[in-house]
Amino acid sequence: MQVELLNEQGQAASNVDVPDTLFGRDYNESLIHQLVVAYQANARQGTRAQKDREMVKHSTKKPFRQKGTGRARAGMTSSPIWRGGGRAFPNSPDENFTQKLNKKMFRAGMASIFSQLVREGRLSVVDSIKLDSPKTKPLAEKFKAMNLKSVLLIADEVDENLYLASRNLPNVLVVEPRYADPVSLVHYKKVIVTKGAIDKLKEMFA
Repeated sequence: MQVELLNEQGQAASNVDVPDTLFGRDYNESLIHQLVVAYQANARQGTRAQKDREMVKHSTKKPFRQKGTGRARAGMTSSPIWRGGGRAFPNSPDENFTQKLNKKMFRAGMASIFSQLVREGRLSVVDSIKLDSPKTKPLAEKFKAMNLKSVLLIADEVDENLYLASRNLPNVLVVEPRYADPVSLVHYKKVIVTKGAIDKLKEMFA
């Protein structure tokens, strides 16, 4: 299949052939959802902690006598059903939120995302994007000329100039093919892929 090739003004100059195995897959919404959720879950850290009834600072004295008060019997105020008591099943810092995803599922999910981006007109190809100096302004002007406001650039090689120039731009992310992730692909409104990165993406996900 073919995808539009953009010039420096952001206009479709011509078309470029791309592999159907990566950019022509069927849309699999459930697989993409599972892929995005697993990626976000694997990025979570177990940093929250709660106290159980052993850890809370409470007296072990019986709050009132066992019988005759008309109230439910209670042994100590650290009980989970009491206000200020410990949690029955507290969160701990060593919680593990990771979700396992098979390699075939990951590759198929990424290919499905790329294919859907092409169908929606959100993915385009450029020859290359090179900068002579690590300045943000030239790169910002280049994206402005191409009418790109929210863009994920997948370049075959991210040199120091391109990295330093792009890191201060909001809504712009520049990565190499191996760092392309499903959340960024879904998040950014436009995905730009260089010609040299297509072969690497095909090798990884097709």
